[in-house]
Amino acid sequence: MLRLALYQPDIPQNTGTMLRMAACLGLAVEIIEPAGFDVSDRHLRRSGLDYLDHVAITRHRSFAAFEAWRAGAGCRLVLATTAGALPYTAFAFRPDDCLMVGRESAGAPEVVHAAAEARIVVPIRPGLRSLNVAVAAAMIAGEALRQVAGLEI
Repeated sequence: MLRLALYQPDIPQNTGTMLRMAACLGLAVEIIEPAGFDVSDRHLRRSGLDYLDHVAITRHRSFAAFEAWRAGAGCRLVLATTAGALPYTAFAFRPDDCLMVGRESAGAPEVVHAAAEARIVVPIRPGLRSLNVAVAAAMIAGEALRQVAGLEI
């Protein structure tokens, strides 16, 4: 099963959008803490509305805890980053991929970059900084699902 990992999310509304997207597309979600807001069920329910009943969410207390889980789960870490060299549309996704997006305010630190088996980018026009993290996650998830599950989008 494809997974979406949120590295220390900062903005509850973006997290809610990604949880809703994951529920609709059938992705499991890994939340790596600490987050910039309370990620208790009560607060996630406020941002994810009634879609939370339709998505498997696992919280990890730290990146080290996530890495320990990932080693046992056998997931390949695919990091979406503005520092990526390979466009996401040229990447060969696999069903066991864990697609990670970084913090809205700071992206992902070097330790995450070093742990990733692949670093991909959503190409944007020169002179612009980045897309909204939820938009980038949706674009990448759609392409990954198209490749591994034949999803027509």
